[in-house]
Amino acid sequence: MPFESVKLVIDYEAAGLDPDGCSASLDCYTNLHTEEMGRRNRRALLICPGGGYDWCSEREAEPIAFRFLGYNFNCFVLRYSCVKKRFPTAALEAAAALKFIRNNAQRFDIDPDKIIVAGFSAGGHLAGTLSNFWNSEALCKPLGCTPEDIKPNGSMLCYPVLSSDKRYTHEGTILNVLGGEDNDPELRALMSLENRVGEHTPPTFLWHCADDGCVPVENSLFYMKALSENHIPFECHIYPYGGHGLSTCDESAMTWEGQLQPVAAGWMKLAIDWALRL
Repeated sequence: MPFESVKLVIDYEAAGLDPDGCSASLDCYTNLHTEEMGRRNRRALLICPGGGYDWCSEREAEPIAFRFLGYNFNCFVLRYSCVKKRFPTAALEAAAALKFIRNNAQRFDIDPDKIIVAGFSAGGHLAGTLSNFWNSEALCKPLGCTPEDIKPNGSMLCYPVLSSDKRYTHEGTILNVLGGEDNDPELRALMSLENRVGEHTPPTFLWHCADDGCVPVENSLFYMKALSENHIPFECHIYPYGGHGLSTCDESAMTWEGQLQPVAAGWMKLAIDWALRL
Protein backbone atom coordinates (compact mmCIF):
# COMPACT_ATOMS: atom_id res chain seq x y z
CA MET A 1 0.00 0.00 0.00
CA PRO A 2 1.71 3.23 -1.13
CA PHE A 3 1.27 6.15 1.27
CA GLU A 4 1.78 9.84 0.58
CA SER A 5 0.96 12.93 2.64
CA VAL A 6 0.32 16.11 0.68
CA LYS A 7 0.15 19.64 2.06
CA LEU A 8 -2.70 21.53 0.42
CA VAL A 9 -1.67 25.03 -0.69
CA ILE A 10 -4.63 27.40 -0.41
CA ASP A 11 -4.89 31.16 -0.76
CA TYR A 12 -7.13 31.81 2.25
CA GLU A 13 -6.91 35.56 1.87
CA ALA A 14 -8.45 35.30 -1.61
CA ALA A 15 -11.53 33.95 0.16
CA GLY A 16 -11.48 36.77 2.71
CA LEU A 17 -10.21 34.44 5.44
CA ASP A 18 -7.49 34.87 8.04
CA PRO A 19 -4.79 32.31 7.21
CA ASP A 20 -3.38 32.35 10.75
CA GLY A 21 -3.49 28.83 12.17
CA CYS A 22 -4.85 27.32 8.96
CA SER A 23 -3.20 24.16 7.73
CA ALA A 24 -4.64 21.36 5.63
CA SER A 25 -3.10 18.14 4.42
CA LEU A 26 -4.25 15.05 2.59
CA ASP A 27 -3.13 11.54 3.54
CA CYS A 28 -3.27 9.34 0.44
CA TYR A 29 -3.78 5.58 0.82
CA THR A 30 -3.67 3.90 -2.55
CA ASN A 31 -3.68 0.38 -3.91
CA LEU A 32 -0.55 -0.88 -5.64
CA HIS A 33 -0.17 -0.72 -9.41
CA THR A 34 1.14 -4.10 -10.50
CA GLU A 35 1.81 -5.63 -13.90
CA GLU A 36 -0.43 -8.56 -13.01
CA MET A 37 -3.43 -6.47 -11.90
CA GLY A 38 -3.00 -3.68 -14.43
CA ARG A 39 -4.77 -0.34 -14.18
CA ARG A 40 -8.18 -0.57 -12.50
CA ASN A 41 -9.70 2.92 -12.85
CA ARG A 42 -10.69 2.79 -9.19
CA ARG A 43 -13.22 4.73 -7.18
CA ALA A 44 -11.91 7.31 -4.73
CA LEU A 45 -13.10 8.12 -1.21
CA LEU A 46 -12.31 11.52 0.32
CA ILE A 47 -12.68 11.01 4.09
CA CYS A 48 -13.51 13.89 6.46
CA PRO A 49 -13.07 12.73 10.08
CA GLY A 50 -15.26 14.14 12.84
CA GLY A 51 -14.33 15.93 16.04
CA GLY A 52 -16.72 18.87 16.30
CA TYR A 53 -14.41 21.02 14.15
CA ASP A 54 -12.21 20.91 17.27
CA TRP A 55 -9.88 18.19 15.96
CA CYS A 56 -9.78 15.45 13.33
CA SER A 57 -10.61 12.11 14.92
CA GLU A 58 -8.05 9.36 14.25
CA ARG A 59 -10.78 6.75 14.73
CA GLU A 60 -12.65 8.10 11.71
CA ALA A 61 -9.58 8.41 9.52
CA GLU A 62 -7.17 5.55 8.83
CA PRO A 63 -9.49 2.72 10.01
CA ILE A 64 -12.07 3.82 7.43
CA ALA A 65 -9.43 4.10 4.70
CA PHE A 66 -8.07 0.62 5.41
CA ARG A 67 -11.53 -0.95 5.18
CA PHE A 68 -12.38 0.65 1.86
CA LEU A 69 -8.93 -0.08 0.42
CA GLY A 70 -9.79 -3.76 0.57
CA TYR A 71 -12.72 -3.12 -1.77
CA ASN A 72 -10.52 -1.51 -4.43
CA PHE A 73 -11.13 2.12 -3.42
CA ASN A 74 -8.26 4.56 -3.22
CA CYS A 75 -8.71 6.61 -0.07
CA PHE A 76 -7.73 10.12 0.96
CA VAL A 77 -8.01 11.43 4.54
CA LEU A 78 -8.38 15.18 4.87
CA ARG A 79 -6.74 16.82 7.88
CA TYR A 80 -8.59 20.14 7.85
CA SER A 81 -8.24 23.33 9.90
CA CYS A 82 -10.16 23.28 13.18
CA VAL A 83 -11.34 25.42 16.07
CA LYS A 84 -13.21 28.64 15.31
CA LYS A 85 -12.35 28.58 11.60
CA ARG A 86 -15.20 30.45 9.97
CA PHE A 87 -16.93 29.14 6.86
CA PRO A 88 -15.70 28.56 4.19
CA THR A 89 -12.29 27.64 5.68
CA ALA A 90 -12.73 23.86 6.02
CA ALA A 91 -15.03 23.72 2.99
CA LEU A 92 -12.35 25.42 0.89
CA GLU A 93 -9.84 22.82 2.10
CA ALA A 94 -12.21 19.97 1.24
CA ALA A 95 -12.74 21.46 -2.22
CA ALA A 96 -8.96 21.77 -2.71
CA ALA A 97 -8.58 18.14 -1.67
CA LEU A 98 -11.17 16.95 -4.17
CA LYS A 99 -9.58 19.09 -6.88
CA PHE A 100 -6.19 17.52 -6.10
CA ILE A 101 -7.65 14.00 -6.35
CA ARG A 102 -9.38 14.72 -9.65
CA ASN A 103 -6.32 16.47 -11.11
CA ASN A 104 -4.20 13.44 -10.20
CA ALA A 105 -6.69 10.78 -11.28
CA GLN A 106 -4.30 9.28 -13.81
CA ARG A 107 -1.43 9.04 -11.31
CA PHE A 108 -3.63 7.46 -8.64
CA ASP A 109 -5.46 5.20 -11.13
CA ILE A 110 -8.82 6.80 -10.29
CA ASP A 111 -11.93 7.34 -12.36
CA PRO A 112 -12.36 11.15 -12.10
CA ASP A 113 -16.13 10.69 -12.28
CA LYS A 114 -16.26 8.33 -9.29
CA ILE A 115 -15.07 10.44 -6.36
CA ILE A 116 -17.17 10.15 -3.20
CA VAL A 117 -16.86 12.47 -0.20
CA ALA A 118 -17.46 10.78 3.17
CA GLY A 119 -17.84 12.48 6.53
CA PHE A 120 -18.41 11.52 10.15
CA SER A 121 -20.22 13.75 12.68
CA ALA A 122 -18.75 17.25 12.13
CA GLY A 123 -16.90 15.73 9.18
CA GLY A 124 -20.37 14.87 7.90
CA HIS A 125 -21.16 18.57 8.02
CA LEU A 126 -18.01 19.26 6.03
CA ALA A 127 -18.81 16.55 3.47
CA GLY A 128 -22.38 17.82 3.27
CA THR A 129 -21.13 21.38 2.79
CA LEU A 130 -18.94 20.38 -0.13
CA SER A 131 -21.84 18.36 -1.56
CA ASN A 132 -24.07 21.43 -1.60
CA PHE A 133 -21.62 24.31 -2.18
CA TRP A 134 -19.36 22.79 -4.86
CA ASN A 135 -20.98 25.05 -7.45
CA SER A 136 -20.61 28.24 -5.39
CA GLU A 137 -18.29 31.13 -6.08
CA ALA A 138 -17.19 30.99 -2.43
CA LEU A 139 -15.25 27.79 -3.21
CA CYS A 140 -14.50 28.04 -6.93
CA LYS A 141 -13.17 31.59 -7.10
CA PRO A 142 -10.40 31.29 -4.45
CA LEU A 143 -9.25 28.00 -6.00
CA GLY A 144 -9.36 29.36 -9.55
CA CYS A 145 -11.34 26.36 -10.71
CA THR A 146 -14.63 25.44 -12.32
CA PRO A 147 -17.44 23.84 -10.29
CA GLU A 148 -16.89 20.55 -12.12
CA ASP A 149 -13.33 20.42 -10.77
CA ILE A 150 -14.61 20.10 -7.18
CA LYS A 151 -17.95 18.33 -7.70
CA PRO A 152 -18.39 15.17 -5.60
CA ASN A 153 -19.99 12.28 -7.48
CA GLY A 154 -21.48 10.91 -4.26
CA SER A 155 -21.86 11.79 -0.61
CA MET A 156 -21.54 9.39 2.35
CA LEU A 157 -22.76 10.99 5.59
CA CYS A 158 -22.24 9.07 8.83
CA TYR A 159 -24.10 10.25 11.98
CA PRO A 160 -23.64 13.75 10.52
CA VAL A 161 -24.22 17.21 11.90
CA LEU A 162 -26.36 18.72 9.13
CA SER A 163 -28.78 21.15 10.76
CA SER A 164 -27.91 24.40 12.52
CA ASP A 165 -31.33 24.51 14.22
CA LYS A 166 -30.55 24.86 17.94
CA ARG A 167 -33.18 22.25 18.81
CA TYR A 168 -31.37 19.52 16.90
CA THR A 169 -27.77 20.50 16.16
CA HIS A 170 -24.48 19.86 17.90
CA GLU A 171 -23.89 23.43 19.00
CA GLY A 172 -20.12 23.19 19.36
CA THR A 173 -19.77 22.12 15.76
CA ILE A 174 -21.87 25.00 14.48
CA LEU A 175 -20.16 27.58 16.69
CA ASN A 176 -16.77 26.54 15.30
CA VAL A 177 -17.91 26.87 11.69
CA LEU A 178 -19.38 30.29 12.59
CA GLY A 179 -15.93 31.38 13.78
CA GLY A 180 -16.61 30.93 17.49
CA GLU A 181 -19.39 33.48 17.90
CA ASP A 182 -23.12 33.13 17.22
CA ASN A 183 -23.58 36.68 15.96
CA ASP A 184 -24.40 36.10 12.30
CA PRO A 185 -27.92 34.67 11.90
CA GLU A 186 -27.63 34.65 8.09
CA LEU A 187 -24.48 32.52 8.17
CA ARG A 188 -26.00 30.23 10.78
CA ALA A 189 -29.03 29.69 8.55
CA LEU A 190 -26.72 29.06 5.58
CA MET A 191 -25.03 26.26 7.52
CA SER A 192 -28.31 24.34 7.91
CA LEU A 193 -27.61 21.95 5.06
CA GLU A 194 -31.06 20.40 4.82
CA ASN A 195 -32.08 23.76 3.35
CA ARG A 196 -29.23 23.78 0.81
CA VAL A 197 -30.23 20.54 -0.94
CA GLY A 198 -31.18 20.96 -4.60
CA GLU A 199 -30.81 19.34 -7.98
CA HIS A 200 -27.04 19.90 -7.73
CA THR A 201 -26.74 17.67 -4.62
CA PRO A 202 -25.10 14.31 -5.43
CA PRO A 203 -26.56 10.86 -4.65
CA THR A 204 -26.24 10.29 -0.91
CA PHE A 205 -25.80 7.48 1.62
CA LEU A 206 -26.81 8.27 5.22
CA TRP A 207 -26.68 6.34 8.46
CA HIS A 208 -27.40 7.28 12.06
CA CYS A 209 -28.44 5.73 15.38
CA ALA A 210 -31.89 6.62 16.70
CA ASP A 211 -30.55 7.00 20.25
CA ASP A 212 -27.69 9.36 19.30
CA GLY A 213 -27.48 11.72 22.28
CA CYS A 214 -24.77 13.92 20.75
CA VAL A 215 -26.06 14.60 17.23
CA PRO A 216 -29.81 13.95 17.13
CA VAL A 217 -31.07 11.60 14.44
CA GLU A 218 -33.24 14.44 13.09
CA ASN A 219 -30.12 15.72 11.32
CA SER A 220 -30.25 12.74 8.98
CA LEU A 221 -34.05 12.59 8.86
CA PHE A 222 -34.43 16.24 7.81
CA TYR A 223 -31.71 15.85 5.19
CA MET A 224 -33.28 12.65 3.89
CA LYS A 225 -36.61 14.47 3.53
CA ALA A 226 -34.90 17.24 1.56
CA LEU A 227 -33.25 14.68 -0.72
CA SER A 228 -36.59 13.04 -1.34
CA GLU A 229 -38.33 16.34 -2.08
CA ASN A 230 -35.61 17.22 -4.60
CA HIS A 231 -35.63 13.76 -6.22
CA ILE A 232 -32.00 13.06 -5.31
CA PRO A 233 -31.21 9.32 -5.14
CA PHE A 234 -30.40 8.29 -1.57
CA GLU A 235 -30.09 5.35 0.78
CA CYS A 236 -30.59 5.78 4.54
CA HIS A 237 -30.16 3.38 7.46
CA ILE A 238 -31.31 4.23 10.98
CA TYR A 239 -30.18 1.80 13.69
CA PRO A 240 -32.22 1.52 16.90
CA TYR A 241 -29.27 1.98 19.25
CA GLY A 242 -25.53 2.56 19.30
CA GLY A 243 -25.09 6.21 20.22
CA HIS A 244 -22.54 8.43 18.49
CA GLY A 245 -19.01 8.31 17.11
CA LEU A 246 -19.02 4.62 16.22
CA SER A 247 -16.69 4.72 13.19
CA THR A 248 -16.37 1.08 12.05
CA CYS A 249 -18.38 -0.13 15.10
CA ASP A 250 -15.80 -2.87 15.71
CA GLU A 251 -12.37 -3.47 17.24
CA SER A 252 -10.49 -1.72 14.44
CA ALA A 253 -11.52 1.72 15.77
CA MET A 254 -12.79 0.97 19.29
CA THR A 255 -11.59 3.04 22.25
CA TRP A 256 -14.22 1.83 24.71
CA GLU A 257 -16.59 -1.13 24.87
CA GLY A 258 -19.71 0.87 23.99
CA GLN A 259 -18.34 1.48 20.50
CA LEU A 260 -18.54 -2.24 19.72
CA GLN A 261 -21.95 -2.32 18.00
CA PRO A 262 -22.45 -5.42 15.81
CA VAL A 263 -25.87 -4.31 14.54
CA ALA A 264 -24.75 -0.87 13.37
CA ALA A 265 -21.51 -2.37 12.03
CA GLY A 266 -23.52 -3.44 9.01
CA TRP A 267 -23.42 0.14 7.75
CA MET A 268 -20.03 -0.35 6.14
CA LYS A 269 -20.98 -3.27 3.90
CA LEU A 270 -24.16 -1.41 2.91
CA ALA A 271 -22.15 1.73 2.15
CA ILE A 272 -19.63 -0.19 0.06
CA ASP A 273 -22.41 -1.90 -1.90
CA TRP A 274 -24.04 1.50 -2.47
CA ALA A 275 -20.78 3.05 -3.64
CA LEU A 276 -20.05 0.17 -6.02
CA ARG A 277 -23.49 0.64 -7.60
CA LEU A 278 -23.14 4.40 -7.88
